[in-house]
Amino acid sequence: MTLSRFLFFGLWPLVLSSCAIIAGLELEERFGSEQVQDRQVDVDSVWGEHYSQQVKPILENRCVVCHGCYDAPCQLKLSSSAGIDRGASKVPVYDGMRLLEAQPTRLNVDANTTDQWREQGFYPVLNERQQTPEANQQASLLYRMLALKEQHPQPNQTLLPDTLSLGTTRKQVCTKIETFEQYANKNPLWGMPYGLPNLEKTELKTLQDWITAGAPLPASPKLPEAYTQRIEQWETFFNGPSLKQQLVNRYIYEHLFLGHLYFDDLPSTYYFELIRSYTPPGQPIKPIPTRRPYDDPGSDFHYRLKVMDSTLLAKNHMPYALGHRRLAHWNELFFQEDYTVHQLPAYTPEIASNPFKAFKELPVKSRYRFMLDESAFTIMGFIKGPVCRGQIALDVIRDRFWVFFEDPDAIDQSGSARFLAEQSQHLRLPAESGSTLRPLSNWHQYNQNQQAYLKAKYDENTKYLDEGNIDLSLEFIWDGEQSNPNSALTVARHFYSASVMQGLVGNPPQTAWLIGYPILERIHYLLVAGFDVYGNVSHQLLTRLYMDFLRMEAESNFLLLLPEKQQLSEWKDWYTDASKPLQDYMKNSQAHFPHKSSIEFHSQQPKAELYEFLKQRLGYSLALEHDITRADIPAADQAALISLTKVEGIAASLLPQVVHLTVVGENQTHLYTVLHDNAHSNITSLLRENSNRQPERDKVTVTKGLIGAYPSAFWKVRSEQLTNLVNTIRKLKSESDYQVLMDQYGVRRTDKNFWPFSDAHHQRYRLEQPIDAGLLDYNRLENR
Repeated sequence: MTLSRFLFFGLWPLVLSSCAIIAGLELEERFGSEQVQDRQVDVDSVWGEHYSQQVKPILENRCVVCHGCYDAPCQLKLSSSAGIDRGASKVPVYDGMRLLEAQPTRLNVDANTTDQWREQGFYPVLNERQQTPEANQQASLLYRMLALKEQHPQPNQTLLPDTLSLGTTRKQVCTKIETFEQYANKNPLWGMPYGLPNLEKTELKTLQDWITAGAPLPASPKLPEAYTQRIEQWETFFNGPSLKQQLVNRYIYEHLFLGHLYFDDLPSTYYFELIRSYTPPGQPIKPIPTRRPYDDPGSDFHYRLKVMDSTLLAKNHMPYALGHRRLAHWNELFFQEDYTVHQLPAYTPEIASNPFKAFKELPVKSRYRFMLDESAFTIMGFIKGPVCRGQIALDVIRDRFWVFFEDPDAIDQSGSARFLAEQSQHLRLPAESGSTLRPLSNWHQYNQNQQAYLKAKYDENTKYLDEGNIDLSLEFIWDGEQSNPNSALTVARHFYSASVMQGLVGNPPQTAWLIGYPILERIHYLLVAGFDVYGNVSHQLLTRLYMDFLRMEAESNFLLLLPEKQQLSEWKDWYTDASKPLQDYMKNSQAHFPHKSSIEFHSQQPKAELYEFLKQRLGYSLALEHDITRADIPAADQAALISLTKVEGIAASLLPQVVHLTVVGENQTHLYTVLHDNAHSNITSLLRENSNRQPERDKVTVTKGLIGAYPSAFWKVRSEQLTNLVNTIRKLKSESDYQVLMDQYGVRRTDKNFWPFSDAHHQRYRLEQPIDAGLLDYNRLENR
């Protein structure tokens, strides 16, 4: 590097810093020094009503579609008044390379006031200087970002220029108001909404007028009496005084803390979070800010239902119904069983992070039924929780697989309780170590523990089957009592995200899981309760590596249902070209599984035959919500969509990960989802996934309704065009072919009608899936 270049790059940060200081001094000279403002107004005031009816809908449908949850750019969450007032931060939540754990910055948890957020490094996006119209405009980052977009409109072209950085891996540029001029000069096209069309003039004026008036934010509305009555009833239950009640409610809380709870006998206008509070029922809630739900809350705490005041986002919306039937079922599970709780478990990491230790006095069957009855919610904690973001986190699962469950009535109760207590040391989870700096040595120990557990499990199962003269058969598969749609699930990965669906969606997949209580519980405490999104790289790496054990154990359980000869050939197909250490691990593991199945097969394709047996076993409990052969789908649509599911290879590989397809019929509009199933030789190479890709084996899955919170693309066709669309997809051979398809049928992020389409799309989504729907996230929309 020449001296001149060295001086330029070495002095440039100092120059920028000096510019920021000068800009700050100019702002201070014009509008005074910064001071946090009280923006709260009564919800029934003129500005309170104006915000709720005029401002909030624009913020939600134009801004929150990118600025919500942990992955909001610059941590700017515009989904609630508290998030708007808190502002932004240059420190990302998701950082897979940090050596030390970060300080948590959970909204409404880790700080109670805007002043406290300023102390933690968050900076305002609204004016915090003199409250005059001019200051509210010129000293507001949000106002200036909107104005920048208006001054430099999105280019009127098919694809956005490369100067607009898109995708989850893009480097975020988090400017403050003091550095805005440099930001705008360097990136004139980076106004808001970023990478999406300009706002309508009336929408822009509504937001600008609101900001000019000081951005008044209404307080939370008062809950109707019907809801407060339900809260009182449930908080009484959650805070029962006996040891048994305390242990049961601790178990329930640690499994529902991410849930969005609602009362099934009242309109789902309000959702609630189950939290731990310093204050008892009847007093204002003061959340206890522990990293994990099982960290020590102190000696005096209370479970409370806190109303959610933020916009529902599809990517983390996990609805869970509370009602009379739920309460009666919990009482049956936990309080009608004959057992005694002698003392409450400690909150020390070695106890609290291990559910087989902490809850050893709760009946195993009760714990399993609690999770199993809402298995989609249980698995969704992994899929929609903070752990599930990015390629590295998700390359631990296949692109689409089916999940079945062991029948809880097949459990040997006394043996299972005793066995799990004996094996609790072998079932330790990475969260016990926190953000360790020794991932590899810890992984070696977990590997040994898993092998020891599998051997003990084999001995226990063999003894149980032999002593009872019991054959391994379909009777061991839970059938949902022929009524529970959680009896089987489909998990679909979309490279950087994933989805869970009730039922067996799509064509028969390459792999499937068979899960029993120990696996289901460990998935939850590994990836949901025990995962710290603010943890260091070692914690995140260990979590990812440990999940390999659970996936392979669940896969091996499924293989047990196949003929013994077929088991090995299937495993080799699932793990083609796997490393020798993995082959050795699996060979050792397979020795710990009984091989004889009593299921009689009659074809040369036993796996396909087994899938049919399982469908028959599940019977009426099998969910058909997303089945494209449903009677309410027009016959012409069905034929075209079924044809689309047969697209494979290169044509499939050119498709986006998640496409939301709108088909406009003569009398009705239907929503479908087209999923790209990426094929892999195996999924065991951390950071080297591309080396295992097999695009020639890629496939397509089509569902009724919307799947995927992060759509990659939108297609819109008239019903009579659907067959032409499918034929165009079949002929795809190159990227240019795909761009022609988008020219004909796509609604790109550059489309002049993008926002009207988006509004109509969300409206149909809420109409078709009123409980599950939330705002979609547009950060991963493609630019193709």
